Amino acid sequence: MFGAFKPTSALSGGLLWKIPWRLSRPQKARQRKRLRMVDNVVAVVDNALARKGTTAKAVERWKMEMPREGEMVPRDKYSMFDRKEKTYRKGVHSESALAF
Repeated sequence: MFGAFKPTSALSGGLLWKIPWRLSRPQKARQRKRLRMVDNVVAVVDNALARKGTTAKAVERWKMEMPREGEMVPRDKYSMFDRKEKTYRKGVHSESALAF
């Protein structure tokens, strides 16, 4: 009936483009849990290397430069830098943030 002008799901304004600009409470909790898991991995690797009597330059640099989850401000926990955005920050939950 509509031929070439039949709307697709992407063009008809479906859920595809409706990503809220702020994270919900459960999303924030999952993000904090992921950050704590990263802190735990760094601590385990550092302890294992210390037991062997060696160190890794990358682990030492990570510990010096990167704050732990408890030391981070909320802006850094829930958003990331993006030079294309108007405010230079975008949410960690957006689809484009997941692509590498």
